[in-house]
Amino acid sequence: MLSDVHLGSDLNDLMPPAARIRRASEIDRDLVRLLTHYRNERAPDGVWRLVIAGDFIDFIGITVHAEAADLATPPNAEEQAYGLGNTEDHARVKLRRVAARHADVFEALAAFVTAGNALTLVHGNHDLELHWDGVREEFVALLSEHARRRGDYAPGFEQRIGFQPWFFHVDGVAYIEHGHQYDAYCATDHVMAPRSPLDPRRIARGFCDVLLRRVVRPTPGVREHGHESMGIGDYLMLGARLGIGGMFKLGARFFGAVLELFRLRRQHVAEAAAALREEHERRMGLLAEATRIGIDRLRAVAALQAPPITRSIRGILASVLLDRLALGLLCTILLIVAGVLTAHHGRVWPLPASIVVGWAIAHRALTRARVIDPAEFLADRAAHLAKLFPVAFVVMGHTHIPTEVPVSGSATYINVGAWAEEEESTPATRTHLVIRRGVDGPVADLLAWDTKAAQPRRYVRA
Repeated sequence: MLSDVHLGSDLNDLMPPAARIRRASEIDRDLVRLLTHYRNERAPDGVWRLVIAGDFIDFIGITVHAEAADLATPPNAEEQAYGLGNTEDHARVKLRRVAARHADVFEALAAFVTAGNALTLVHGNHDLELHWDGVREEFVALLSEHARRRGDYAPGFEQRIGFQPWFFHVDGVAYIEHGHQYDAYCATDHVMAPRSPLDPRRIARGFCDVLLRRVVRPTPGVREHGHESMGIGDYLMLGARLGIGGMFKLGARFFGAVLELFRLRRQHVAEAAAALREEHERRMGLLAEATRIGIDRLRAVAALQAPPITRSIRGILASVLLDRLALGLLCTILLIVAGVLTAHHGRVWPLPASIVVGWAIAHRALTRARVIDPAEFLADRAAHLAKLFPVAFVVMGHTHIPTEVPVSGSATYINVGAWAEEEESTPATRTHLVIRRGVDGPVADLLAWDTKAAQPRRYVRA
């Protein structure tokens, strides 16, 4: 089991080749070796099931263009400026680009499945496009093509590849989901029907999606991972490095992103949102029936999810730091007024000090309210999930930080880390989880791929 591979994250037609932040080639090499290792090593039960817990394909990070003739859905103005969007046909074009860019990974996956093993993909926030049936079909077809080219394709290949739009659950063993639904910056309103009420041909966009497409990808030197935690100081330093022209462009992109976030707020109150809620409920009912989990339990899981930050004006303002900018502007005006009054009436000299203290207190409160890192929230929700499901392990990804902590009773929360890496940035953890049946119940090993030894080893946090 692994998560957050982010294939395609360096496909960026908005940047000249020399300015693109490339994905480290060693990551694909090690991932291929990992898949080959488990294809060659016999599973305790005879067959491995590889569960990829979301963000395998980085659809929202891919900024590529295509000829209009290749598309059934004409690109809108935003897509013409920032690359193909998330309609079904746009996502299929992106997926083909990813398969060409990472052909060795797709071939290794195909070989893993042809050996008789199973592959299950759980959707993450970066690959919500797997919601579309056509994108799933394209993915399976690409793997089948590799299997046929290898000459070891056999009937039943396609049936061993499955997709889970929300979570994957094995009673008594594990509950697995990506975890983005517990992160207000990445959550979608309806996990089972994540389409946009403003245009049902497209997936609903969220905060991270908008900032990534409109600010991060077109701006030299800004990395995909960690951009959401940038503060005012970070943006000022970035603007200084870019020069006057670059700073102006960055400001324009940021302003455009803010306007887009306010436009997207309409999707939560649009009339079409009611139809999507009904579709979400219908799909939840089908899932409850197919899994025998029960609709009440599914609704209890859904109730644990965080509301998207774009639902409220206050949330949008906080997410893009405008609340703190407004606070700073207000205090600056008050200080000017206080300075004038102090110059004419010496008795009001304590007023400027009071304004500064008030700014410091309010700024600290706003900073604490803007929680970017969802790690603690995911762990908290894992404890609730462990009570709803009788499992030994609650497993997520999303944070890119491997974690293994007891959460409720005998259950353990495990975050499987990431295989995403950009050159000259924090290295990927190369971690994965192996769950097997032990004498006294399920046993889980959080492992890391040892590049030098070319084999898995027990993960030890540095």
